[in-house]
Amino acid sequence: MKPTLEETPLLGRDMKGEVTWTGAGGYIGTTGGGKSFNIYGEDSPSPTEMLIHAHAACSLIDVVGGLKERVDNVEFATIEIEVEMAEDYPKVITSIHMKYIIKGDIPEVLVRRLIEGSHEKYCRVGIMITRSGASLDWELEMLS
Repeated sequence: MKPTLEETPLLGRDMKGEVTWTGAGGYIGTTGGGKSFNIYGEDSPSPTEMLIHAHAACSLIDVVGGLKERVDNVEFATIEIEVEMAEDYPKVITSIHMKYIIKGDIPEVLVRRLIEGSHEKYCRVGIMITRSGASLDWELEMLS
């Protein structure tokens, strides 16, 4: 498995980037590698939405990547995310629920082990969120 925490040429120990206000009601983020994305505009996610989706993407990358040669047996893989936030400002994330839905000829025990490894060791985005005090629970639905 190539965990999301593993150092790669694209994601070493340090990252750089910038966020620029467009003046038209949105922002543009640009990574150190030159990738651009819209933030907090009419058709783009808020920073918090980006964070929870980054958490789900990070974990799904761990799971799919961990399947190695069995990845060809995956027909469908998704995570549904539900997040609760504090009522008072700064309205931090207090709990996260992830529902993994996987379809394919893959052993459920393997998928569960990969999900646990993602949350406990590899997904840096999720580990940052849970270390800040948010609770995390998950469920797995295997489709045949």
